[in-house]
Amino acid sequence: VQLQASGGGSVQAGDSLRLSCAASEPTFSRYVAGWFRQAPGLEREFVAAIDGTGDSTVYADSVKGRFTISRDNAKNTVYLQMNSLKPEDAAVYYCGRSRTYYIDNYYSIRPREYRVWGQGTQVTVSS
Repeated sequence: VQLQASGGGSVQAGDSLRLSCAASEPTFSRYVAGWFRQAPGLEREFVAAIDGTGDSTVYADSVKGRFTISRDNAKNTVYLQMNSLKPEDAAVYYCGRSRTYYIDNYYSIRPREYRVWGQGTQVTVSS
């Protein structure tokens, strides 16, 4: 499977963006999908994850209440709606497909659990 992330851009603080992650195969819908981000000089950081049904999600504390992860399995696509963006949200955002079907609050937030990654999309937030 291949993942294609899109939707990044340059915005002002307080603005919104919606990222998309489109998969090349419908089997993507069975697995947990996650969004991570990486700022220059820092490690890849967990943002949000969602299970295959869309019923179970987990978020990093830093984005709770501002970001929403969702998926449309008919389109093999996972979304990340980002509202009230802050300068500290600026990073390259990556989507990934986990090796598991179910959200686990320990494993689903760790990059090593994700076997497939998209190419990343840049988000820039100016104050």
